[in-house]
Amino acid sequence: MIPLPEQKLYDYPKYWAECYGTAPFLPMSRQEMDELGWDSCDIIIVTGDAYVDHPSFGMAIIGRMLEAQGFRVGIIAQPDWHSKDAFMQLGKPNLFFGVTAGNMDSMINRYTAERRLRHDDAYTPNDEGGKRPDRAVTAYTQRCKEAYKGVPVIIGGIEASLRRIAHYDYWSDKVRRSVLFDAKADLLIYGNAERPLVEIAHRIARGDEVKTITDVRGSAFLTKQALVGWHGIDSRDVDRPGKIEPIISPYQEITSTTCDSQSTDKTEEVNDVTKTAQVIEISNFKTQISSTSAQQASSLQNKSWQDKKKPWLYTYINLPTFEQVKNNKVLYAHASRIFHQEVNPGSAKPLMQNHGDRSIWLNPPAYPLSTEEMDSVFDLAYQRVPHPSYGKAKIPAYDMIKTSINIMRGCFGGCTFCSITEHEGRIIQSRSEESILNEIEDIKAKVPNFTGVISDLGGPTANMYKLNCKSPKAEATCRKPSCVWPTICGHLDTDHTPTINLYRKARKIKGIKKVLIASGVRYDLAVQDPEYVKELAQHHVGGYLKIAPEHTEEGPLNNMMKPGMGSYNQFKEMFDHYSKVAGKKQYLIPYFISAHPGTTDLDMVNLALWLKENNFKLDQVQNFYPSPLANATTLYHTEINSLKNIHKNNDTVTVPKGTIQRRLHKAILRYHDSNNWPIIRQALKKMGLAKLIGNKPECLVPPESRSEQQNNNKTKQRNNNRSDHKAKRGLTRFSSNQFSDRKNSDRKKTN
Repeated sequence: MIPLPEQKLYDYPKYWAECYGTAPFLPMSRQEMDELGWDSCDIIIVTGDAYVDHPSFGMAIIGRMLEAQGFRVGIIAQPDWHSKDAFMQLGKPNLFFGVTAGNMDSMINRYTAERRLRHDDAYTPNDEGGKRPDRAVTAYTQRCKEAYKGVPVIIGGIEASLRRIAHYDYWSDKVRRSVLFDAKADLLIYGNAERPLVEIAHRIARGDEVKTITDVRGSAFLTKQALVGWHGIDSRDVDRPGKIEPIISPYQEITSTTCDSQSTDKTEEVNDVTKTAQVIEISNFKTQISSTSAQQASSLQNKSWQDKKKPWLYTYINLPTFEQVKNNKVLYAHASRIFHQEVNPGSAKPLMQNHGDRSIWLNPPAYPLSTEEMDSVFDLAYQRVPHPSYGKAKIPAYDMIKTSINIMRGCFGGCTFCSITEHEGRIIQSRSEESILNEIEDIKAKVPNFTGVISDLGGPTANMYKLNCKSPKAEATCRKPSCVWPTICGHLDTDHTPTINLYRKARKIKGIKKVLIASGVRYDLAVQDPEYVKELAQHHVGGYLKIAPEHTEEGPLNNMMKPGMGSYNQFKEMFDHYSKVAGKKQYLIPYFISAHPGTTDLDMVNLALWLKENNFKLDQVQNFYPSPLANATTLYHTEINSLKNIHKNNDTVTVPKGTIQRRLHKAILRYHDSNNWPIIRQALKKMGLAKLIGNKPECLVPPESRSEQQNNNKTKQRNNNRSDHKAKRGLTRFSSNQFSDRKNSDRKKTN
């Protein structure tokens, strides 16, 4: 069992400003502060999203939670980052700035999977794009530092969380440093921030300098050496990487010679230097542990017997350095494996990674919130509407979730393309029935024009509510990346009774007409409890239910850590049966990913044939998006199967890269779109699958029609004419130059 901290979330003595009470909305202007009687803010939150006072928006949760601790909290939402002025509109905070990019990573928010700029933003009034900068955490932090020198800045949220150590960045196509270096923030909080942020806020309030706060779980900071009292071990002692190519020695000279004996001697000398360089490269990050000072060793020796008998409690892991993972993909894959093994709050060790002459120190994850603490977070005084300053402007993200309810956090699925594990962790944190049902009553009272329909009772998944490990010992020590892949763990509780009971009570509330489930259903879990599928199909589907098989072929599914299609077929059979019993025509809407690491062109063709056989015509297709720190992103960057132990002969992964291949995979999924037929035909011919071009039921796309042939011929003729025209223009220009030269020559002769 994961231990709970001695001090609960609301056990801290409240800050003196508690006397000001609860604000209707957290203030966004000086005028609002004056109306509240505030002369200053204790904490100012800077966010890349519009301020919506709703528990699905991060700034609202953090702001209201800090307010409940007695602090005066202000909000600066979507400031103009081109100068420091917008960051000074609420004055100087007494304690610190809290900076977040918002509910989404700013780069994913601003760019498509093809790296094209988006022109809309669902978290901005009227869906307006361009209201946040690229790498918003970095831009905002630097402006906060300019606005008020000496004021601590603490960064958090999904963007900071996924960039806490050296990471591959898809948009620049390179490995970047921890965001702490670029942003120059004082502390980074990763994951759900409630527990670490409350502790840090109270410690700063009592006078602790931010640079001395180094022991808070769920936080990271820069340091020049390991913390006193800690002993470092090499990451290769935890998980040994395979063959590492040597770095060429900078002292190696490459010269030509005609003397065979000299050549042999020189070759042996070069080989010796190269071998030396290899030894240095492989052992470099292992020798980092020797930097532990004598003071640290003395501190360890002086510990009490109670401490000495558990030396692993004072052990951290040295990751390969930023410079090493930047230049060596084997070491990057190795560092990724270690990182993902150290996410269990019950057993994770601190991680340390050198970046030049400084290092990132990453404390273990914060302990998950108890049910009581989860309830207290969601029971805060949210208005459940956007800040009044936005007037009648529509905020699409709010419109989508205004009547939805988060019933849990975390996900033990471990899908490699998903960042939930890296951010929220694998431990499921569930609210009580009472808290959830009270929120439904709150929605009825506060949401304008409420129609009686709850749009979702869910979270990262729809059906992991109160599902946890049945073995306390296993839960506290497990390092597996998934509880359900390749098969469902025997320790996992798959009883959906708590979810079923919650659904039944929710729809009995007076004034509630319908409770829909919009979060994705984990169907391999659902089939373990047919009663849940029955309840879902008969009462909680509005005609369509979305689920995410993601693919049909074994290769891609293994690299996604997703179940095979057997579970999907079993779920579909149950769903169709119970829908029919209820007298309803309801349909499953499957989601698929194209161009995922491990996917070949043939895999995509087989998936498209399955779609056609089952009469699916996808309107939207998600091309794989490499988000920072995700396992699939490691596969994409390194092309090494880091999901397995990295041996001398590493398993390679087929990775669709480049615009042409990624567009092809996306086009194949939309086989029914005539605009995609030319590129699909070309690919099928190249693969030796021309038999799939035709009008038979087993064919994927029809043959080229007469009108297409005519259009293609016209296009070819048009292109040829353009080429001829360009050639003629070039000849004419050349002739004119010749004429001009001759004319000048004649003039010289005349003179």
